[in-house]
Amino acid sequence: MNIYAEFAQRVKNIVSQLEFAPEGQELDLSRVTVEPPRDPAHGDLATNVAMLLAKPLKMKPRDIAERVAAALNEDSDVASVAVAGPGFINIRLEQKVYSRIAKEVIEKGREFGRSKLGGGLKVNVEYVSANPTGPMHVGHTRGAVVGDALANLLAFAGYDVTREYLINDAGSQIDVLANSTYLRYREALGEDIGAIPEGLYPGDYLIPVGQTLAKEYGPSLKDMPEAERLALLKQVSVDAMMKMIRQDLELLNVHHDVFFSEKTMHGENGSIATSLKELRSRDLVYEGTLPPPKGEVPEGWEDREQTLFRSTIAGDDIDRPLVKSDGSYTYFAADVAYAADKLKRGFKQLIFILGADHAGYVKRLEAVGKAISGGEAEVIVRMCQLVKLYRGGEPVKMSKRSGNFITLRDVVEEVGTDPVRYMMLYRKNDAHLDFDFEKVTEQSKDNPVFYVQYGHARCHSVLRQAKEELATLDLSADSLASANFDLLEDEGEQALIAKMAQWPRIVDSAAEAHEPHRLAFYLYELASALHGHWSRGKEKPQLRFINDKTPDLTKARLAMVYAVSQVIASGLTVLGVAAPEEMR
Repeated sequence: MNIYAEFAQRVKNIVSQLEFAPEGQELDLSRVTVEPPRDPAHGDLATNVAMLLAKPLKMKPRDIAERVAAALNEDSDVASVAVAGPGFINIRLEQKVYSRIAKEVIEKGREFGRSKLGGGLKVNVEYVSANPTGPMHVGHTRGAVVGDALANLLAFAGYDVTREYLINDAGSQIDVLANSTYLRYREALGEDIGAIPEGLYPGDYLIPVGQTLAKEYGPSLKDMPEAERLALLKQVSVDAMMKMIRQDLELLNVHHDVFFSEKTMHGENGSIATSLKELRSRDLVYEGTLPPPKGEVPEGWEDREQTLFRSTIAGDDIDRPLVKSDGSYTYFAADVAYAADKLKRGFKQLIFILGADHAGYVKRLEAVGKAISGGEAEVIVRMCQLVKLYRGGEPVKMSKRSGNFITLRDVVEEVGTDPVRYMMLYRKNDAHLDFDFEKVTEQSKDNPVFYVQYGHARCHSVLRQAKEELATLDLSADSLASANFDLLEDEGEQALIAKMAQWPRIVDSAAEAHEPHRLAFYLYELASALHGHWSRGKEKPQLRFINDKTPDLTKARLAMVYAVSQVIASGLTVLGVAAPEEMR
């Protein structure tokens, strides 16, 4: 039950029944919301309906609010309604509403909060897509986690999600990779290669690839025609790098459904050629010239006729070149063909998780999707800002194995998968993130992942204790769902159930905004409410979860604890983080 969505619909129904608008006038109620009030003392729900309707109805918002409030007071689920300020409506619910919600949490378990918001819409989430030229580095880690968690979230919210990785195996960087591998191959044959030349990849990760080639081919590669050797080295190197990348991602609990090779789009019969031909027939590709860049014209700029994509019709700053002067395709041509391929596969929403250095791609990607689909598909780009690594407040030095960067594996192997994933989501993706190895492993309230996981473990600890002390009490989910939740009258208990009631709303709002960090924030707040109430029980014995003198109240409290554990476990699962039942 999403109590907020349900009451938003009730408010809209009331507005329609009160017939505020003159006959023939249609009121736009799409922005009417019901949400938790900023101050819980004001009630359980708050709605903006009066403020939204004041202008179109040419009425004072308070006059609208008082009529809506009077109608809400007739609702059997409403305990009281108050109009505050110029027209805010605050609603306090009857206890039975939260009793129903607590019962539903127990009955649905980890499925509580799963919604049909997406309606099965086909969504493609592309994330990571790192060049296959070496191990994953820490710069890829945040985008990997954000993309994976977003895909999980959208699936939980009812979307049909495909997780995709574009293998950038067609650019000049693959030539550099092949030449770097050839150097390590010669080294494996016993040659003294000296210092790695400028422009080649210096990391030790290519040494095993060179050794494998030497073992399989001996010195024969040195006599092979250069073009044939380069093709072989490219394939072997990319395969080896992608195997390593998959292993790195597995460490992080990141998975993809599709690995799409950019190389397959090139060539005379590749999808770039066929896509451009098709788009030319739709007048989206044409021959034309571009104005010179604003400001100082760069040296070597040519005013020439070239093949362009008509991206300005979809909001881009300029039409984009598709073919270079040497006849080869631009990177943008591959973007166009790739977007066309995704649209042919039936996706209605294309989501890209990009690093901060790709900010210039946003407009062009949005324009491509809009232009090719005729506005029927949506392109959404989410940028991930940089991660800075610290240890005890001091910057972390570079990894030797990688050559010049800190690897994803370095980070995960030192602190574990769960701290990495949770902390990468504990700030909004477009905000800079400081990651301190010591902070993310300390056992304190200041470490969010520990605090949330400990909340889940504490729930199970309470339930284990109850089994020991109350051997005759049935603690099965079916039995707990029958508890009398109306007995939970303490403000801490009511706050816990009210916080759990927010979970379906958090899921939907986070999915709509494509912001999985909202789940991480919410879970911390729920865990904090649990720990806070548990601490009150240490000072006030009458609030403790287990009391053999009050079996019905104890059962209701244990049912509440079980419900909290299910919501925390559900949220952690969506974030790709473990929900341990014990922590030592």
